[in-house]
Amino acid sequence: MEKWKQILRRGVADPAEIARRFGVPEEPLRRAAERFPFRISPHYLSLIRAAGDPLYRQCVPDGRELDPAPELLEDPLGEEAHSPAPCVVHRYHDHCLLLVSGECATYCRFCTRKRRFGCGGRSAPGRAELAAGIAYIAAHREIRDVLVSGGDPLLLDDGELEAVLRDLRAIRHVEIVRIGTRVPCMLPERVTRGLCRMLKKYHPLYMNVHFNHPAELAAPALEALGRLADAGVVLGSQTVLLRGVNDDPGTMRKLMEGLLAARVRPYYLLQMDLVRGGEHFRTPLATGVGIIDALRGHTSGLAVPHFIVDLPGGGGKVELVPQYLLRREGKRVIFRNHRGEECVYPEV
Repeated sequence: MEKWKQILRRGVADPAEIARRFGVPEEPLRRAAERFPFRISPHYLSLIRAAGDPLYRQCVPDGRELDPAPELLEDPLGEEAHSPAPCVVHRYHDHCLLLVSGECATYCRFCTRKRRFGCGGRSAPGRAELAAGIAYIAAHREIRDVLVSGGDPLLLDDGELEAVLRDLRAIRHVEIVRIGTRVPCMLPERVTRGLCRMLKKYHPLYMNVHFNHPAELAAPALEALGRLADAGVVLGSQTVLLRGVNDDPGTMRKLMEGLLAARVRPYYLLQMDLVRGGEHFRTPLATGVGIIDALRGHTSGLAVPHFIVDLPGGGGKVELVPQYLLRREGKRVIFRNHRGEECVYPEV
């Protein structure tokens, strides 16, 4: 058995062990774990310093996940309604999701697909389902961009993942292939040299990694990111804005600058989806806009992500930005800059 699989098997999935380790009550953990999938990889567990810290909050079950909130949804992005074939979510005209995996190295408590995996959710797609999904993509010439997601695609064996990439690359109208993964953060041991050699064969290949806090940029994760970048994989990051984790400008700036230093381009800062069980993670929209305002002009533009709200029911992504245009005075347009100064721009 490959080393990374042995490490994954040692992941903690027992609430009693978490209760003993951090000195917290077991019962609320157990009730939440019975409802939603629970596993923490050994690497990520080693980064948690105390109960309630930003990393603990992301992966340890919480009794608040069971609180009813009528505005929250099992399927907040309407993926099931936009699934015309097994494993496929097709919400946008020219790009789609291909869901290839049924598990994650660590189950994030804020996951938008909590309904799908474990605890009565769907299992990993079978070969026939995957084949049907790829056949759908092949039959729809408008699809030029495919995001391979799951679960986590990097938990497939090298051969299984390569079969997916090979099939997608054989479709002439598919120009862009992306992989969405949290493995470099959660299970960096999985990013082997063999995996990177395989990925190099399928360029251009893009990978959206997922980091939410600067403490996640530990040495093993940085080494994994370095191997991927050296293999020519174009790395971008997606970060979810989470209350008590990263909802302040200082934390976000440190994270974004750390990602850039690791050759990862900050891409999206995502407002928490309206997923059932996630109300305690949600922040006001103004929080995200304020963070972008605090970053812009105070760090490299490369370190400023797009602040995105993925609208409920499959409405799609929209970007929210700070308000810099203050008013118009005839042909004079008055702007606010990053220092709060008013600047005049003469209109055409």
